[in-house]
Amino acid sequence: MGTGMGLSQTSPTLRQRVQRLIETPRFESVIITVIVINALALGLETSPAVMARFGETVSLLDRVAVAIFVIELALKMFVYRFSFFRNGWNIFDLIIVSVALVPASQQFSVLRALRILRALRLLSVVPSMRRVVVGLFSAIPSIGTVILMLVLLFYISSVIATKLFGAAFPEWFGSFSSSLYTLFQIMTLESWSMGIVRPVMEEFPYAWAFFVPFILLTAFIVLNLFIGVIVTAMSEATDEEAHDEREKILRELQSLGEEVRALRKAVDKRD
Repeated sequence: MGTGMGLSQTSPTLRQRVQRLIETPRFESVIITVIVINALALGLETSPAVMARFGETVSLLDRVAVAIFVIELALKMFVYRFSFFRNGWNIFDLIIVSVALVPASQQFSVLRALRILRALRLLSVVPSMRRVVVGLFSAIPSIGTVILMLVLLFYISSVIATKLFGAAFPEWFGSFSSSLYTLFQIMTLESWSMGIVRPVMEEFPYAWAFFVPFILLTAFIVLNLFIGVIVTAMSEATDEEAHDEREKILRELQSLGEEVRALRKAVDKRD
């Protein structure tokens, strides 16, 4: 019975020590450094000259990085137990690292290329990057609305362009799919004037009345809506995080105030 009591007291202490270790800024900095070095090593693997001279070193760095990632995840699982899987970032890290553990045989040779996805772990480790991703995900509903507007605008414009310019310019507007791709190129402002619109205007002088409003609506209005929605969502996510921090500080101050009042009462009773 005494041995059981000793084990039950030792285990939480060990978990607390490991938790303090993995939650320190220094541990986080080490993991970030390993991720960056591993990403650079995977990039060097694309150079035949580098691999010819330092292939063994690069492979060793890769294996060491994977070992560190596995140890990190094992420590987190030991500390957080089932709570580990309630955090989406932990699951993301687990999937990324698990890909590296699958043997890169003939059947899974594509996984060798996917190893560079380990660099994405910076998203889960660096807090500022996490805020950006959270902002992007929170903006998805609004972005979906903007995408539907853009799809509707492209559909209408592609049908009009096919009917107006398809016979004269079949390469660009001969079919709905061709018009869709051409209009996408115009929206990106890549060679839209000299490459497409001016040749069309030589055949149809008033074609500018179609292309100019299309560019204004897509390139300058709808696409800027994307930026506005994302910036707003990121700002709200940052404000929410700051609010949570303020609430946490306020609770700590209230707890401290209660302890001070209790201490004063104890002192008054002694007097």
